[in-house]
Amino acid sequence: MNRLDFEGRAAVVTGGAAGIGLAVAKRLVLSGARVALWDLDAKALAAAAAGLGHGAFTQTLDVTDAHAVERAATATSREMGRVDVLVCSAGIAGPNRTTWEFPVDDWKRVFDINVHGLFYCNRAVVPEMMKHDYGRIVNIASVAGKEGNPNASAYSASKAAVIGLTKSLGKELAKTGIRVNCVTPAAVRTAIFDQITQQHIDFMLSKIPMGRFGTVDEIAAMVCWLASEDCSFSTGAVFDLSGGR
Repeated sequence: MNRLDFEGRAAVVTGGAAGIGLAVAKRLVLSGARVALWDLDAKALAAAAAGLGHGAFTQTLDVTDAHAVERAATATSREMGRVDVLVCSAGIAGPNRTTWEFPVDDWKRVFDINVHGLFYCNRAVVPEMMKHDYGRIVNIASVAGKEGNPNASAYSASKAAVIGLTKSLGKELAKTGIRVNCVTPAAVRTAIFDQITQQHIDFMLSKIPMGRFGTVDEIAAMVCWLASEDCSFSTGAVFDLSGGR
């Protein structure tokens, strides 16, 4: 692993108890950062924090609760002294159904977590970053948000919204020291695969020219560079991690 310079930096990772979020947190810690993990799963959070072995700060948090997110941002800033990095990784896939058969409650749930929750986290952390005129926000979108996967309309539409939000916020903050970017991975084998059908998994794999899924460590490598001070002239940008898709 190439070590980036995060000495003295404080980072927040949502969905940080597992999957891409935990892989990002591990790489940040190994590069010198202090990390706050925000996740709904208290048991997984405790295990993740113990595994990091760096005194990680944890917040059991439902990102769909805007007021709870604001409180978490305040508490995290108080605990770590500042917030330099936000990586928004919390998300769900939703069921695999045609658009006209998609359950309304599931549609709302996907948007509540993938879009509204991400918006609440971006919104809450930006003022903390403005105090020091420095910050890096990396939102986890998906190649599905650019192409639209069949039988995954809610997921695809929600990730398209993440791309649009990232572009807007990046432009709004372009003249500050805060950079906002997103990544659009192709499928990565994480626990989110438990939410989708084998047929859809096979479809996603068939679209990747490399013939394999990405790994969480490969995603973390790109995310952590975007979260570093070296990423100084990219903002409101979208970075593919798609195996050539």
